[in-house]
Amino acid sequence: MRTSLVLLSARLPDPASGGFLPQTALAVVDGRIAALGDERTIRELADPAATVIDLKGAVVTPGLVDGHLHPVSGAELTHGLDLSGCTDLDAVRSALAVEVRRLAPGAWLHAWGLDPNVFGDRPVESAALGPVLDGVPALLQLFDAHSMLASPRALELAGVDGPRTFDQAAEVVCDADGHPTGLLLEDAACELVERAAPQPTRAERRKRLAAALRAMAAAGLTGGHAMDANGDSLDLYTELDEAGELPLRLRVAPWCQPGVDADGLRALIEQQGLGGRLWRVDGVKLFMDGTIDNGTAWLERPDCHGESTHAFWPDPAHYTHVVQELHWAGVPTATHAIGDAAVRHALDSIEKASHEGSAPFRQGSAPVRPGSAAVRHRIEHIETVPDEVVRRFAELGVIASMQPTHCCDFTRADHTDNWSRRLGEERAGRAWRCRDLWDAGATVVLGSDWPIAPYPPLGVMAGARHRRPTRDLSGPRTTRARRSPPWRRCGR
Repeated sequence: MRTSLVLLSARLPDPASGGFLPQTALAVVDGRIAALGDERTIRELADPAATVIDLKGAVVTPGLVDGHLHPVSGAELTHGLDLSGCTDLDAVRSALAVEVRRLAPGAWLHAWGLDPNVFGDRPVESAALGPVLDGVPALLQLFDAHSMLASPRALELAGVDGPRTFDQAAEVVCDADGHPTGLLLEDAACELVERAAPQPTRAERRKRLAAALRAMAAAGLTGGHAMDANGDSLDLYTELDEAGELPLRLRVAPWCQPGVDADGLRALIEQQGLGGRLWRVDGVKLFMDGTIDNGTAWLERPDCHGESTHAFWPDPAHYTHVVQELHWAGVPTATHAIGDAAVRHALDSIEKASHEGSAPFRQGSAPVRPGSAAVRHRIEHIETVPDEVVRRFAELGVIASMQPTHCCDFTRADHTDNWSRRLGEERAGRAWRCRDLWDAGATVVLGSDWPIAPYPPLGVMAGARHRRPTRDLSGPRTTRARRSPPWRRCGR
């Protein structure tokens, strides 16, 4: 066995004491720590081809794994003008005006990270950004990545001039006269306009993905749970892996959308286990609702605008059936569920599947994987839930996947933000209950949901611990603060 890496002059944390080990060097074989010792002993283990690094007293930490991110789509969504630092409409208009002056005639403007809080009490609509975007085809992604603003010119080029009907909970928002306001809710509506814009080449997409993954590795991530496999994502991972350009280990969960039939389920099951040296398909991602900020979450009581009253799946019973089929086939699920009704329904579905036991996949084309009776399901986001729902995670063995920086960076301590105002004090006061879930015995996984929030893991850990904006960790603690769990490695 060849020693591939030697680290010298290192400070090695002792997980038992919380201090540091007496050893100051380590050797790595096949990606695993093979020996600890003093520098002379470990240096002797290095063969001529080994990489030897003098850390000069730096601390060595375990590899950190982001529990929820979107590498391929994130690399696309974060291309263009970054509006995430704009805190009011004037700042947004100024940034857009500068970008418009840089555009070639007829070129599309792409922007991302738009915070709906900048609109204050005004409706979220493209008219608020006029006349800056007059005549300019523009797509402005809101920070939740579940909605966007399209300029009038973009709508015109896409042929979107009124409401549309979709197979899922999506909407082209229109005014009282039936004219689009520019606000598009959920993927099906957004795609109507997105496909009218020029598309990047495959080479450009691969280059952007590789750059994003390198930046993640530089920030301290060694792995991530990729919560999508849309388009040619798996082909891109394969190419980077085979070229030695995949710097993270990725566990990929393809999407399962409403309306999926037996053939679609069979294809998802057959994808399980596909992969390469540093990536594999393991699980399926589903959506039970949208987001609170744009009124597409599923709440047990409507929000202050009378919205967030429906599931993303037009027939929630079909979602329950799909979870059962995947469970029986030994496939773990990860369900996006933000509102209390969505979380409760996802837990109910998992409980039903678990209590009815494992059985052969009823379509007869795929065998049950070994260990399917112990398959672990996850729920993603869990932004507001009551006490009795918190307790069910541990009782059912369901993993709670949390993104604390969504609370820190997109809500306000005084509850004047859009998210809190929509929910009201009671529900806003039980937000992102990381520590409560931990104390109740649940397994809690932390992640960023990049590109929704920044991926550097130290910021995510700080957000979980301190519940303060990651841009100013020296500021006062938020009023909705709850103690949060220490960072847990997300991989299983």
